[in-house]
Amino acid sequence: MSGASENRTAVKEFVLLGFASIPNSQGLLFALFLAIYVVTLAGNGIIITLTSTDPNLDTPMYYFLRNLSVIDICYISSTVPQLLAHFLSRTHTISLLACATQNYAFFAFGVTECFLLAVMSYDRYVAICNPLHYTLVMSRQACAKLAAGSWVSGFFHSVVLTVYTFHVPFCGPNCIDHFFCEAPQVLKLACADTYVNELVIFAVAVLVLIIPLSLVFISYSRILATILQISTAAGRRKTFSTCASHLTVVSLFYGAAIFMYMRPRSTHSPQQDKMISLFYAVITPMVNPMIYSLRNKEVKGALIRAWGMKVSS
Repeated sequence: MSGASENRTAVKEFVLLGFASIPNSQGLLFALFLAIYVVTLAGNGIIITLTSTDPNLDTPMYYFLRNLSVIDICYISSTVPQLLAHFLSRTHTISLLACATQNYAFFAFGVTECFLLAVMSYDRYVAICNPLHYTLVMSRQACAKLAAGSWVSGFFHSVVLTVYTFHVPFCGPNCIDHFFCEAPQVLKLACADTYVNELVIFAVAVLVLIIPLSLVFISYSRILATILQISTAAGRRKTFSTCASHLTVVSLFYGAAIFMYMRPRSTHSPQQDKMISLFYAVITPMVNPMIYSLRNKEVKGALIRAWGMKVSS
C-alpha cells in the first residue's frame, strides 16, 4: 500500500508545453495574446458599463448580455494570464492543485456560458413569440433567477468534471501538451484506466452542451415560425436582426465546444486540440462584444451617448 500511495502522489506538478514547438516566436506570441486579452477586457468591460449605466439598455436582453460579458472576462482570465507568464518564463510548471483549480474555473465559466446562452434564446423567444406577456414573464425577479440558475449550474457541473479529471493517480510523465490544464490532455497522463472518468465527462458534456443547445433550437424554431408569419419582408428582417448576434455567438461557442468534447478520443491530436481550445477559450470571449456591438443599434447608440457625455464634460 505504501508503494501505491507513493506512486499516486509522485507527480506534484505538471509542465505545460504550450507553444514551445515554435520557440523563436515566443515574444511575438506574447504580444499577440496580450493584445487579445486587453481587447477582451476592454470590449466586455464596455458592454458591462453601458448595460449598467444606460437607461435605454435596462432590459432583460441586456441584463443577460452583461452577465455574458462578466463570464467571458472570467473565462479568458482562467487561462491567458498564466499563458502570458509562461511566455516570459523558462519554467512552464504548474502545481497539481493549481492545475485542478484552473480546470475547475475553466469548466465553471464555460458551462455557465452554455446555460446562459440557452436562457438568452428563451428571452428572444418570449420577446418575439409572446410580446404582450414579455414584461410579466421576463420580470426582474425571473431574470435574476434564470441568471443565477446558469451560474449555479456551471459551478456545480464543474465540480463533477474536475473530480473525475483529477481523481486518478498521476505517476509520470508530467508534460501536458497544451497551454492550460484541459481535461482530455490531463487524463492522458493518468497511470490508471480512465474509461469511467472519460465516460462521466462525456455524459456531463452531453448534458451541458446538447440539452441547452436543444433549448436554443426549440426557441429559434418557434421564433422562425413567428417571423415567417410577418407579412412584410422589412418586418421579417427587423425582427430577425434582434436574434442574429445571439445566433452567431451560439454557433461559434457551441460548435467548437462540441467538436472538442464529443468526438472520439482516438481522433484527438495535441495540435488540433490547441487550435480548437484557442477558438472557444480565447477568441470567442474577444469577439462576443464585437458581435453584439457591431450588429446592435441600441448598443452603438449607448456608446455614442456615453462618448458624447464624456466629450461634453
